[in-house]
Amino acid sequence: MTSIDPHATPTSEPSEPAELADFTATRRMVFIAVIAIGLGVVATYVASALLQLIALFTNLFYFQRLAFTPVSPADHTLGLASIAVPIAGALVIGLMARYGSERIRGHGIPEAIEAILTRGSRIEPRIALLKPISSAISIGSGGPFGAEGPIIMTGGAFGSLVAQLFKLTSAERKTLLVAGAAAGMSATFAAPVAAILLAVELLLFEWKPRSFVPVALASATAAAARTFVIGAGPLFPLAPHPAFPGVYALACCVLAGLAAGGFSGVLTHAVYTFEDLFKRVPIHWMWWPAIGGLVIGIGGIICPQALGVGYDVIGGVLHESYTARAILVLVVVKGVIWSVSLGSGTSGGVLAPLLMMGGALGGLESLVFPDAGIGFWPLVSMGAILGGTMRSPLTGVVFAVELTHDMNMLLPLVVAVTVAHGLTVLTLRRSILTEKVARRGFHVSREYAIDELEVLFVSDVMRSDIVALSADDSAGVGLELARLEPDRHDRSQHLYPILDREANLVAATTFAELTSWANDPAKLSQPLRRIATLQPATIFTSETLRSAVEQMAEHGVTRLLAVNPANARHVVGKVALHDLLKARVRHIEDEQRRERILPFEYLLPTWLRPRRPAVQDSPR
Repeated sequence: MTSIDPHATPTSEPSEPAELADFTATRRMVFIAVIAIGLGVVATYVASALLQLIALFTNLFYFQRLAFTPVSPADHTLGLASIAVPIAGALVIGLMARYGSERIRGHGIPEAIEAILTRGSRIEPRIALLKPISSAISIGSGGPFGAEGPIIMTGGAFGSLVAQLFKLTSAERKTLLVAGAAAGMSATFAAPVAAILLAVELLLFEWKPRSFVPVALASATAAAARTFVIGAGPLFPLAPHPAFPGVYALACCVLAGLAAGGFSGVLTHAVYTFEDLFKRVPIHWMWWPAIGGLVIGIGGIICPQALGVGYDVIGGVLHESYTARAILVLVVVKGVIWSVSLGSGTSGGVLAPLLMMGGALGGLESLVFPDAGIGFWPLVSMGAILGGTMRSPLTGVVFAVELTHDMNMLLPLVVAVTVAHGLTVLTLRRSILTEKVARRGFHVSREYAIDELEVLFVSDVMRSDIVALSADDSAGVGLELARLEPDRHDRSQHLYPILDREANLVAATTFAELTSWANDPAKLSQPLRRIATLQPATIFTSETLRSAVEQMAEHGVTRLLAVNPANARHVVGKVALHDLLKARVRHIEDEQRRERILPFEYLLPTWLRPRRPAVQDSPR
């Protein structure tokens, strides 16, 4: 047996391990970023084309004319015949979904999440064509949806298609998919920062420069290109509000956040309740959107402003140009037809409807809350609804600001959005976006944290009192030495390094292999250097436990030999899979162990603190 000295002087030329750094980005990030910038330009034209398609189909369905001029379906003169319009559009979408691709159903973002999580960020080419057309038909025929979900899915599809043209990893494809999605949202709403935050909070499932930099550049490029292709923002300009609305108004922002959080829960449950009801309908799912279209048509008779994207209605709500009764009817009708039609499996987005319903809720709140300026409470509730329903609080805050360019609304929005987000986190297991993914059998965690395996090093958990065998020993001697290992009752070492006379690693063996050699007369007396062929996986003691896990997975082993950072052949210990659990134990203690560090009397003046009895020395 050869003893292992962790402090021994290396006998060969030093071999430096990889240096640790704050981030893991490489020069590949530059290549991906260049492609992402191109995607930003492409996504802008795709967004423009989708908006023009929506206008075209709105003109065709409601005004029977071939025109690309943006119009509102609320201005139609069809009367009761307008009920048939959403039904006709829904029938077309049902046919496209059945005979084209079922993945065009839904509001886009869950489908993008599913592609990222389950399909290696691969999206079929036909999705890039069918999704915008189906969404344009759905919205143009009166569907109460927004264009952002489809453009996020379409932009993501283009990003995925471009990525598939190159030899990229799944992680790089994901970056380009999300870059296309963020660029599409940025171009649609002139909200580049909110698009980046949505990507981080909802789509990337990581916070790394390798993905953030390309996504941010794609979003910024799309916002710049939008100025020339679609027009400059903001989408809903408002006069600036006071920098500080007052303590009473901020207190009411808390109430607005609670109301928005509760409303978010109602909307989420409504959508999936109707989805469950449609699954019980004894007809093929291709016909479900037509039933949803019937509800849309009836709702359009009651409140025409609830039809379509409704950007003009959102602007009117923000400027408080509707009566209380009109706002109440709007929020009820929009909520019902949106949840029913979305539950039926048609195609459309969720952001614009949430903005409209949030603004309407704020319009009602402005009747009882203090006057803080035109559009104050509608804007606060718009952001709170987004933060609560989508579980993306930073996106909700910044999105509301970028839509209006009113920076003075940051503080009220932070209060309301945070309260709404906190309420829904405590009361709902899933958001309206992730519930659909969960129903397809996948778990989506929205929490990001430092990996505990990144905190500890191999040297912190490795076992250094291991048995090492000499290359000159015979198989029989090696087996006897292995049986002398300190933990021989469970033989936990399993892997035995074989060293030469200079204590350098030459091979390795296992206890089972030693036993097999000892039972073979032809190998029993042979030196281990002749019969041992196993080249063990090694890891430097200065590497993190995450590196150890990755190497175990790469090599398909559960044990690694730990080597000196200055000499890759100098074994100083062993790290096994069960050693990595020490990092998890530390995390569990951090999460669950509660202790009081300072006693309460520490807060009292010295003369008020209770006196502790003096400790007397014990007699000798």
